[in-house]
Amino acid sequence: MVSALALDHTERRLMSITALISPQLPLLRRYARALSGSQASGDNHVVAMLEALVADPSGFDRSLEPRVAVYKLFSSVWNANPMNRLVDEPETGSAPDCRIEAITPLPRQAFLLTAVEGFSPWDAAVILGVDADAFADLLTEASRQIGEQVSSRVLVIEDEPIIAMDLEALVESLGHTVVGNARTRDEAVEMARRTRPGLVLADIRLADGSSGLDAVNDILVDFEVPVIFITAYPEMLLTGTRPEPTFLIAKPFREDTVKAVVSQALFFDTAASLGLKRSA
Repeated sequence: MVSALALDHTERRLMSITALISPQLPLLRRYARALSGSQASGDNHVVAMLEALVADPSGFDRSLEPRVAVYKLFSSVWNANPMNRLVDEPETGSAPDCRIEAITPLPRQAFLLTAVEGFSPWDAAVILGVDADAFADLLTEASRQIGEQVSSRVLVIEDEPIIAMDLEALVESLGHTVVGNARTRDEAVEMARRTRPGLVLADIRLADGSSGLDAVNDILVDFEVPVIFITAYPEMLLTGTRPEPTFLIAKPFREDTVKAVVSQALFFDTAASLGLKRSA
């Protein structure tokens, strides 16, 4: 028979855990909704997590940062349900909703944890209970599946031939088509106007001393297109004094990072207009 002292200890432990979990619930509900495809189903899974916590408070890992611990507990409850391992036909809804529902379960979680919830790959791997290499494979698979759904035409603006070739290979491995590689501002603007790409990957410093930033600004005057800056000089864009790019990757880059960001930009169909003034 459980003693009154033990019950009191359990209640106090639950109260302290509740104080850590409560601030995380709004964002967790968003994540659950994205995973399940409906608010009702998402909320039911959050309730199931809370019920599991009441039944066994040890499921909350206090050694982790609270938000990581909450998502890890939720993931264990979510993945314990055999129905959540199946891929359903997406219900009618917004384009991102339909796209995410078509991604297989674990890659879907990996993508949402990093692209939507903002976790680092390391924390997301902890949440899903996999090692770093396995998590990178999940992100790559998510990127591949997204590429099949939102296949696009990509313009690369990069003056280093080897880097340009690497980027082209990465983009094509995701199912996209590279419409050209520009080495100067003028080449980039001409190619963009002629090919109308659905995504631009741009370096900052180009072969003739011209600026990839100016090239992007010229392109955005003509039409909106998501832009990912890949540069060894990220500080040139992260000044805090003007609108900063949505997508920015520092060189030397990791392949899985580029794949994830390309998929993120296309998945959410984000027009990366920077609102920057053209130089005089």
